[in-house]
Amino acid sequence: MALKDEFVAAQDAVKKLETRPSNEQLLQLYALYKQATVGDVEGERPGALDFKGRAKYDAWATRKGLKKNDAMKQYVALVEKLG
Repeated sequence: MALKDEFVAAQDAVKKLETRPSNEQLLQLYALYKQATVGDVEGERPGALDFKGRAKYDAWATRKGLKKNDAMKQYVALVEKLG
């Protein structure tokens, strides 16, 4: 199976997990998804009162420089681990 197909399958699988991932795992999934689909984080970091937006931005920023294919592989591996 091609990497992009595995990535799409992992996106579907994450929606069907029996147990909800922890907040930390959700942030990891978000960051890897964004890095795989968009690339490096852009824009300004959300303000201190936007806790959720700031956490998502920070998680994504930790993946800066990670190649899209590597982010896809890590995303698939994380979903398999959660499944």
